[in-house]
Amino acid sequence: MRIGLLGTGPWAQMVHAPVLAAHDGLDLAGVWGRRPEAAKELADRHGTRAYDDVDALLADVDAVAVALPPDVQAELAVRAARAGCHLLLDKPIATTVEGGRAVVRAVEEAGVSSVVFFTTRFVPEAGDWIAEQAAVGGWFTAHAQWLGGVFVEGSDSPFATPWRREKGALWDVGPHALSVLLPVLGDVRRVTAAAPGPGDTVHVVLDHTGGASSVLTLSLTAPSAASGAGVEIHGEAGTTRLPQGGTDAFAALTRAADALRAAAADGRPHPCDAAFGLRVTEILTDAQNLLDAGPR
Repeated sequence: MRIGLLGTGPWAQMVHAPVLAAHDGLDLAGVWGRRPEAAKELADRHGTRAYDDVDALLADVDAVAVALPPDVQAELAVRAARAGCHLLLDKPIATTVEGGRAVVRAVEEAGVSSVVFFTTRFVPEAGDWIAEQAAVGGWFTAHAQWLGGVFVEGSDSPFATPWRREKGALWDVGPHALSVLLPVLGDVRRVTAAAPGPGDTVHVVLDHTGGASSVLTLSLTAPSAASGAGVEIHGEAGTTRLPQGGTDAFAALTRAADALRAAAADGRPHPCDAAFGLRVTEILTDAQNLLDAGPR
């Protein structure tokens, strides 16, 4: 499968380009970026071609991997799908419901496949745990925490990007939490509460179709000593926790690329496709609306 890379930022440089270039089943055919000089530098580093014209790249490949801010991603994902390209997307697929719907509509109309790179879902231990808990059922409540120190004083994180500063933890790490909880507890019937905490910290309460409730605690301004991610669920089977351990982003993206290749080959939707990405955006939008409305 010939694949193009859209984006030249830190995630593209650190993970996407190396993984796509090394993948046995992929041919990294080119790189496009909003900064042509950065695209050329990244393409040269991985022995491929830099494109100045994104539509020219779309015409030359079977698929694209996107490593761009979500609203830029949404617009280009629509163009790529209409050009017949399968999509390996980042999360969130968009920060508006309209943008997410446009991506899903373009995917459906073009008949292409899509996979959204929710990192945790492509870690084998986490994926196995999610499947096991979904099969057990009978869950009562859950708490998911995704805490990072991207924007604390003294941080030199490469991910302190403008879109994350604008949209905050809800939109950056909220998708990871939802990607774990939704398969286990069921879809969200209602976002029942959303409240701010210190910095960009938010607390979100969800009512799930399976009868359980959950609480998300999300932050990109947590003290470094408090950083980390975890999920704990309680129910008839007792208490269980998402397996801990370092997330190998290289291995996870490789599996996501494998999933896209498989979906493109057999035509069956992947559980983390654009439609699932849209549902995540819809839930986050409901939470954002509650936050914007303030206390009642």
